[in-house]
Amino acid sequence: MKNIAFVFIVFISFYSCNDGKKSKSISVEKKVDQQLHQEKTASSTIVDTTIYAERGLQYALSAQAVLGKNLMQAIQKDGTIGALSFCNERAYPLTDSMAVVNNVRLKRVSDKPRNQDNQANAVELEVIETYKNTIANQEAPEPLVQTSDTGVQVYYPILTNPMCLQCHGKPKNIEPSTLKKLTILYPKDKALGYDLNEVRGIWKVTFNN
Repeated sequence: MKNIAFVFIVFISFYSCNDGKKSKSISVEKKVDQQLHQEKTASSTIVDTTIYAERGLQYALSAQAVLGKNLMQAIQKDGTIGALSFCNERAYPLTDSMAVVNNVRLKRVSDKPRNQDNQANAVELEVIETYKNTIANQEAPEPLVQTSDTGVQVYYPILTNPMCLQCHGKPKNIEPSTLKKLTILYPKDKALGYDLNEVRGIWKVTFNN
């Protein structure tokens, strides 16, 4: 009887030990699975961020090219005054139409806006400052990607060129008739005093969730 009891106890002990090892094995497997899932998620996030950056940059540069082409046509037809009329009347609708086509929200914002609707908010001001430092260090700007509850935002700088300075340069270098028209169209205009290759603002492309 004692021998039977002893065998029974040994059997129970052996089973309990194996059961403990089995539980530990399952626990380790769960940790490995969780780690793999986290790594996979992180990897996907990196890929998605890259895709958003590429697409956002494409949409921003496409919009900029279309606006620039129309602006040049307006200048060739009616001079700088014609360019002001284009910006005042057609720039917004044209930008909005391109946003609809690409299924994004597309906007230009600045720390020194001509139209007060383009005033940058706190987050956008930080992005503008970042790009100013990038340009000051003579580095090539790259699209910046941020995520929020409202979607994914991609930013890219708007740099001044000779055409921009006809309306955004130093007042002493702008034609008097142009300055007068600016005062009429934009009484609160802040978008003056720029030199070549300065950050005049940023494109903001928002991909909806």
